[in-house]
Amino acid sequence: MQKAIKLLILIILLGASSCFRNKSGDDGKTVFRYNESAGITSLDPVFARNQANIWAVNQLFNGLIQLDTALLVKPCIARTWKISQDGKEYTFFLRNDVFFHDNPVFPGGKGRRVKAEDFVYSLHRLADRKIASPGAWVMGPVSELNGQPDIIAFDDTTLIIKLKKGFPPFLGMLGMQYCSVVPREAVEYYRDEFRSNPVGTGPFRFKLWKEGVKLVMLKNDRYFESEKGNRLPYLDAVAVSFIIDKQTAFLEFVKGNLDFISGLDASYKDEILTPSGRLNPKYAGRIRMSSQPYLNTEYLGILADKNNAVMKNNPLLKREVRQAINYGFDRKRMMRYLRNGIGYPGTQGFIPSGLPGFAENPGFGYHYDPVKARQLLSQAGYPMGKGMPPVTLSTNASYLDLCQFIQSQLSQIGIDMKIDVSPPATLRENIAQARVPFFRGSWIADYPDAENYLSLFYSQNHSPEGPNYTQYSNPAFDRLYDAAGMENELSNRSRIYRAMDSLIMQDAPVIVLYYDQVLRLSRRNISGLGSNPLNLLELKRVKKTEK
Repeated sequence: MQKAIKLLILIILLGASSCFRNKSGDDGKTVFRYNESAGITSLDPVFARNQANIWAVNQLFNGLIQLDTALLVKPCIARTWKISQDGKEYTFFLRNDVFFHDNPVFPGGKGRRVKAEDFVYSLHRLADRKIASPGAWVMGPVSELNGQPDIIAFDDTTLIIKLKKGFPPFLGMLGMQYCSVVPREAVEYYRDEFRSNPVGTGPFRFKLWKEGVKLVMLKNDRYFESEKGNRLPYLDAVAVSFIIDKQTAFLEFVKGNLDFISGLDASYKDEILTPSGRLNPKYAGRIRMSSQPYLNTEYLGILADKNNAVMKNNPLLKREVRQAINYGFDRKRMMRYLRNGIGYPGTQGFIPSGLPGFAENPGFGYHYDPVKARQLLSQAGYPMGKGMPPVTLSTNASYLDLCQFIQSQLSQIGIDMKIDVSPPATLRENIAQARVPFFRGSWIADYPDAENYLSLFYSQNHSPEGPNYTQYSNPAFDRLYDAAGMENELSNRSRIYRAMDSLIMQDAPVIVLYYDQVLRLSRRNISGLGSNPLNLLELKRVKKTEK
């Protein structure tokens, strides 16, 4: 039976590669190859919840606006827009030269032109409770008309979106992949299978997806954007593999079978980096490394819902215990030895460096103080941890070394922490469904405003409908959150953000581990890849030359 399964996988691999080779083999066409170890669960933009899905969706779809490498809002399908003086009405003027990818759902198989009504459909679909999109909360600021978001197609190229009240981050939110435009014909034809038969407007069009094996996207010859007179994209295709083991993927990259890898894994960090975080000199002639601050906060999350059955008799419900964990391990040492200095210790708030609301000297946050940690445990009724039941931290294999480091340090103050390792997709689903009391998580900014981070603690955003995975509720925090949403002046809004961040640190539903850095490794024959604080993979300007 195992031999038959292996043979089937080999046939699929050969079939995918041969099918693709006809389009991008020895005929001089260029293929950009990267690996996605976490796997992709859907190519439908309304389910672009995690980075793996977002990266693929970003090649296939477009929205009204897009963010540049400095996170400034730029036109995309909307060529321009205007916002009413009270901030409650957004009017977008669309390009008339954007077409959906060719697909049999259209007459003659030829993709039709995108109209404003397509955005009405797409954004209504995003908000539809029957769809249960994890991004439905993005439509939260929009007012309602007849039970649906108040979004109107004035004509084919004019779209109007009305908000309940002014909300300055909203324009940037529309750059999220959740808000991509999709054609009604394709969604209604493929139904649940739209996830594996995506039809968009992006620089690449869908070719094939063998789940867990290979994803292939081909150049969209009718793509509407250009650069210096040259129509984008420059690549002929993108091929994504799904090698689960990151060390194996790294070896494929070193051999030249992958063009790019992102992030740092314990299995190869000491091979590729020096102890000071620089590229190993032996790779200098073959590999290019880039790094910059990343709007990604890595943290441990604690389920704050005392009514959830998984929290019964859990000591983590006591704030003093959560605070003790925050004081109980050395983040600076963790970063130095386990991350080769890539990233910044999470000793401030939940908001990462680079966003308004972050403060260098905030007056809150946590540093390593085992004496303070033991005092807090005693206040909680667990002197030196005596009588405290074990707590279990859920993580995936990529972060096992960090979790073991924390486990070892917490044992020194009397906390018995167990570690449960799950596959990334399983862990993400359990976190979204509030099935695990203590978990390792990360939050990558969807748009460049600190509200995006603080929305994780707003009571109306409880998962699975929203991003509040800890199920945290605090009326004082909610009042500040609502006040920030009505404040147009950035300096005033930032002051409110800092107050909200302070509340989070005091209540400690999260333990901030570190603020990440974007680390990108690419082959020397790759150019135009660039980088950005969101670590969004943008391939439409990438070029690949002969080695």
